[in-house]
Amino acid sequence: MNKQKLTAIALLMVLVASFTVLLSLGSDIYREKPPIPEAYTDSQGQVVYSKNDVEQGQLVWRSMGGHQLGSIWGHGSYVAPDWTADWLHREAQAWLNITANQKYGKDFSLLSSSQQAGLEQLLREDIRKNTIEKDANGREFVRLSDTRISAIEQVQQHYIALFGDDPALQPLREQYAMKEGTVNTAENRQKLSAFIFWGAWAAITERPGLDHTYTNNWPFDPQLGNTPTSDNIVWSILSIVMLIAGIGALVWHHASAKHDPLPEPAKEDPLFFTNPTPSQKAVYKYFVTAVGLFLLQIFLGGITAHYAVEGQDFYGIPLAEILPYSVVRTWHTQLAVFWIATAWLGTGLYIAPALSKYEPKFQRIGVNVLWVALVVVVLGSMTGEWLGVQQYFDLDMNYLFGHQGYEYIDLGRVWQVLLLGGLLIWLALVTAAIKPALGDKGEMRPVIWILYASCVAIGLFYGAGLMMGKHTNLAIAEYWRWWVVHLWVEGFFETFATSVIALMMVRLGLIRARSANGAVLFATVIFLTGGLIGTLHHLYFTGAPTAVIAWGAIFSALEVVPLALIGYEAVETYRMRRASPWMQRYHWAIMFFVATAFWNLVGAGILGFLINPPISLYFVQGLNTTATHGHAAFMGVYGMLGIGLMLFCLRGLTGRLQWNDGLLKGAFWSLNIGLAAMVFISLLPMGLVQFFAAIEHGYWFARSPEVIHSALVENLVWSRMIGDIIFALGGLFIAMFLFDLIKKAIAQPKPISVEGELA
Repeated sequence: MNKQKLTAIALLMVLVASFTVLLSLGSDIYREKPPIPEAYTDSQGQVVYSKNDVEQGQLVWRSMGGHQLGSIWGHGSYVAPDWTADWLHREAQAWLNITANQKYGKDFSLLSSSQQAGLEQLLREDIRKNTIEKDANGREFVRLSDTRISAIEQVQQHYIALFGDDPALQPLREQYAMKEGTVNTAENRQKLSAFIFWGAWAAITERPGLDHTYTNNWPFDPQLGNTPTSDNIVWSILSIVMLIAGIGALVWHHASAKHDPLPEPAKEDPLFFTNPTPSQKAVYKYFVTAVGLFLLQIFLGGITAHYAVEGQDFYGIPLAEILPYSVVRTWHTQLAVFWIATAWLGTGLYIAPALSKYEPKFQRIGVNVLWVALVVVVLGSMTGEWLGVQQYFDLDMNYLFGHQGYEYIDLGRVWQVLLLGGLLIWLALVTAAIKPALGDKGEMRPVIWILYASCVAIGLFYGAGLMMGKHTNLAIAEYWRWWVVHLWVEGFFETFATSVIALMMVRLGLIRARSANGAVLFATVIFLTGGLIGTLHHLYFTGAPTAVIAWGAIFSALEVVPLALIGYEAVETYRMRRASPWMQRYHWAIMFFVATAFWNLVGAGILGFLINPPISLYFVQGLNTTATHGHAAFMGVYGMLGIGLMLFCLRGLTGRLQWNDGLLKGAFWSLNIGLAAMVFISLLPMGLVQFFAAIEHGYWFARSPEVIHSALVENLVWSRMIGDIIFALGGLFIAMFLFDLIKKAIAQPKPISVEGELA
């Protein structure tokens, strides 16, 4: 049995084993999720919050933007507080003051240190104890102490005023980047308080029979007894050991492996004289659309960053009334997925006929119909999100057409279903075009099959987002959300890209087919070994059992292992740009592939591992360290790769047209320098400031206005303008390059048609 077959078997085993673990732990999360009791009551049985209040409050939270306005359990945006930590801190201070006045006749802050320590111990005994009971019908309810109910009422009144338009809290709303009247009715604001309370209750209430809370003692708040668990510390250490062992094994394998010499490149470009098919010509509009969405995303990113210092205004203009922060950030994060996915989907539609040399009947019509469908979903979902956050929809209509509240899958359920339908159309088009190549017995068959398998996964795995319903428990919703964000975006798109690049390089005669097969199969096995189960590192503190910490810590460390040798890949790719004189045509496409390798190491690898170990994430989840990793990995890896793939396809579409390499050079360096400046001058220093604040005072403090709007942090936000402006210039250079191509194509004997296709 040859190495390729062994690697293919290993890949199949990895897939089966990984999904078995993921589904098994998902089953554990279903069974051990933080419960939503039928009611929270006082000692006489009077209802404080009902289950319906909590569930309706979750819908209110989703309607106002959910994750895009502050965070719950550390997941969400960074300007407003983490509502879980904020509620716990406010409730604790209210409880301590109430009790201090009852026992000593003065506020808690005026007591001696020994008196304060005594009351803090009483607080922990009251607030951490799990008091779930069952009535005669088996329904669960929780009995709260009278002191705690009084504290809850104080915090609730604060939130009712905060999410409304109480003038006294206008300065705080501005610091949180909240618009006036965030939630439009007092009834809904009270229900929202019920949902936030439930999230805080789960974060401070110990699981039955255990000494840690439903969220594994997150958020860090030593006053409340929330400190790192032993699992958190032990598995963090073991994950670092696993990382070192994995890197050592990979270096050993790489050093001992036999590397085929690079082939002698052809004297002429193998792709230069190929004529694009009608469906390939139709793909041009996908790249124009992707660049347009990219420019819009850059613009919205600048507004989003500015809201961190001027929460309701944009240089004095009261922009929040029209475009509140939660809408702008929604569009910014969602457009990142949309434009990159559009570029990659266009690549799939271009590469499939190129591989099979076959153009299915009606393929061009299908490509055009899919483009229209994608535009409808993008514009429709963005409109629905604006209407939802502006509170024009009721809660049920918002769920269907407005804002679902979950980061990266914010679009309403109807738009979500339509997007899945579009992905299935794309899969059908790719299948029809690539089908002849799947039966080919040629040397590249394994890579073609991996490419097609990744296309199937891309088409189907977005459907995981439909597994959560209107009232799904947040712990379960987070589980399925990360199937979409991590597996769909970070997992199978990565496999798709690896396969496409290998096929392109073989087609150009730059690497041998046998080498490409072995490299792609091995890279896929190594990546998915950590990548699939590594999804769990997002779920350490989202109401999951402690087994998630063990599996997530070890396998998220393995995610970083293949990135240790990414520099070798970058150097090899860089050398290929001069393999033959005609390779100059692909110079900047290859340079974007090199940038992808660089940011894979820095953004996904180094900055990713900064926050991956449980003990690290315990303190920094939801701080700007997360934004540091997110920007460097998402734009640095997937964005740069999307641009590289687009340029490669455009090279085939534009034929003899002369490219403006000066604009591409400007785009390449502006995007990379701008991204680096954004990350290392602003986002990372902000995250480190918050990191220290969290350790010294508690997580709630790191997310408070005292830190977020301190002079140091606001200056770091302003310094981000340096990177933002340079990066924005890169986006403009890409747009100018594409516009220049269109102008040149129009001047040719065969002009661009009204549909924007190359004739």
